Amino acid sequence: MSTLSDSQRRTLLQPLLTSGWTVVENRDAITKKYEFSDFNQAFGFMTRVALKADKMDHHPEWFNVYNRVEITLSTHDCGGLSTRDIDLALFCDSL
Repeated sequence: MSTLSDSQRRTLLQPLLTSGWTVVENRDAITKKYEFSDFNQAFGFMTRVALKADKMDHHPEWFNVYNRVEITLSTHDCGGLSTRDIDLALFCDSL
């Protein structure tokens, strides 16, 4: 596992940045805030992401309060953004 190349950052990361993901300051990571109508929907989203993340052996950093979920993605194995983060971010957005 390696961090994204400059080319991958332009082709894979850039579309995520236009869909609400942002780069974390002073860290090679991305983050996004999701808001749902209630806790049940937020928890359902987190459950689906947790099941996918476990299958990928790639676990997000996240925070939840009632109907809000904040997710931060970075691959600890390589110390920065990898294709795993892109794949999990795309999955989150697909939900």
